[in-house]
Amino acid sequence: MLHPEKRILLFAELGNRLLNYLKCGFPVEFENAINQSCQCNRWFTNENIAFSLNAIAQNLSNKKIEQWLNPYMERLLHDHPKKVAVVMAGNIPLVGFHDFLCVLVSGNTFIGKLSSQDKFLMPAIAKEVISVNPSLKEFILFTEERLPAFDAVIATGSNNSSRYFEYYFGKYPHIIRKNRNSIAILNGKESKEELDLLADDIFLYFGLGCRNVTKIFVPEGYDFTMLKKVLRKYKDVLSMHSKYMNNYDYNKSIFLINQIPHIDMEFCLLKEDASIASPISVLNYEYYRNISDVINYISVNRGKIQCLVAGKTYTPGCVTQSDMPACVMPARKILSGWQSGRDFFVPFGKSQQPELWDYADGVDTMEFLISY
Repeated sequence: MLHPEKRILLFAELGNRLLNYLKCGFPVEFENAINQSCQCNRWFTNENIAFSLNAIAQNLSNKKIEQWLNPYMERLLHDHPKKVAVVMAGNIPLVGFHDFLCVLVSGNTFIGKLSSQDKFLMPAIAKEVISVNPSLKEFILFTEERLPAFDAVIATGSNNSSRYFEYYFGKYPHIIRKNRNSIAILNGKESKEELDLLADDIFLYFGLGCRNVTKIFVPEGYDFTMLKKVLRKYKDVLSMHSKYMNNYDYNKSIFLINQIPHIDMEFCLLKEDASIASPISVLNYEYYRNISDVINYISVNRGKIQCLVAGKTYTPGCVTQSDMPACVMPARKILSGWQSGRDFFVPFGKSQQPELWDYADGVDTMEFLISY
């Protein structure tokens, strides 16, 4: 396997290539992979794939990769790569890229079990990596069939599939991820610009990602006027997508038949609900009287929450300065230690742009790969 410094240069070059492709156009083979993905999975669009590729490319700079790997560098030198099986999800484009990156940059062999919903994009990325350095070919394998022999496994799926993963992979060193969703806290003082960014956190990828906001907390008496106005920027995009609108029509009919109170925005439905997860086209909301109530909710439900989105507005009565609003800081203190990395607390508009060190479910993938 390549020396760690060469691994950094390799992925930095991948980042440069992707940025160039996004600007000037993709090679024919890569473009074919994008088109096949859109045809195979109607939830994948050219715009969403481009967004995912750009988010990946922005992270793959020398500076960011070095910053990310600095705590691990002394342990990345080894001569015996292990075979790591990665069972990939297919809910949003290239959702398995970070695991692919972690396995290879840690000096191990990647065995990818492709999702039928996203089976073209990752191999296209891998071909780019191999074209930068052909020696990586022997360390990358994809399959849609039974996994070959492996030493460890990273599996991402639903709460239901995780039970099967535990059964089949429990005897191996493993990371098994389940369903999660993200939440946002509003205090009623957000600017139009902040709410505009929140709309991205809610609707990018049609809300299918674990980092998409599916529930918002709002103060008692909250005026939804501005929020509804801002969310409508997605009306045209979502209204033209038949699968999304089928979900909207179905959920609306259920609400009407069962006389469930809701706010109908003609392309999405706002529903007062204590649940974190919401159906496609539905955004749950819950009123709070004291921020401590929200903190308690987060503490109790932390295993279901991928990240917490909030703005920079100062809230009277709180005493800490941060990139996050001061009212969120008590939650940071209470929840510190249960989740590594910094991705739990995310500014508006950044939920779908995690940094390299923002590990899914708060489990340090690199630490796992170099320690087991």
